[in-house]
Amino acid sequence: MIRFLLRSLFTLLAAITLSAAHAESIALTPLSSTADMPLSPWHVAGLPQQTKSLTRFSLVDLDGRRVLRVEADNSYGNLVHPLAGTPASLRLAWKWRVDERLAAADLRTKAGDDTALKVCVFFDLALEKIPFGERQLLRLARARSTESLPGATVCYVWDNDLPPDTAMANAYTRRMRYLVLQSGPAPTGQWISERRDIAADFIRLFGTESAQMPPVTGIAVGADADNTHGHSLGYVADLAFQP
Repeated sequence: MIRFLLRSLFTLLAAITLSAAHAESIALTPLSSTADMPLSPWHVAGLPQQTKSLTRFSLVDLDGRRVLRVEADNSYGNLVHPLAGTPASLRLAWKWRVDERLAAADLRTKAGDDTALKVCVFFDLALEKIPFGERQLLRLARARSTESLPGATVCYVWDNDLPPDTAMANAYTRRMRYLVLQSGPAPTGQWISERRDIAADFIRLFGTESAQMPPVTGIAVGADADNTHGHSLGYVADLAFQP
């Protein structure tokens, strides 16, 4: 009886410890803070050897809350939060709004490959699961970058024209794939709530390469206008993982 009780307690303790470890691994540092920028490990990242301006990120007060302001002006950049591996059952939720769209954006072309606002999830997809040609290009890109480049990226975008639920590859690299959540008809300047099953979205976009979602290595918020030479303004709030 005592042995059974001790074993049960040990099992319970192990479960609690495992849950705590998962909670720690999936925690996102809140975007809101009294500082001008989100706290570490959030950091701004651009392209290797980037010559154009970085997209501007700042924390501002808007509609009675502290939110992330994202402004692209002929620029490129992402606000990145590295992460440890994330269980597949989790959802990613956030609120966002776009106050100025990119009229010339067209994700179907390289010349129009800009987004007024996007939230991206980085996945540690094993190299052996990536097609050979793309694998070699990824190795080359990793050798040139100071960032830890993921094997697969899903970006939820606020587009200018494409219908919501459009899924497609990035015009420059199939290692990044887009899922349009909001588009032209969406109300400008109004907050919209999102909640995504990141495992289901990964399988939808990368299921031909992997039947299971790999570990999550990071989250990013971004906007870019370097291809269309335009200007956009958007806001993101309450970005967090949910059960």
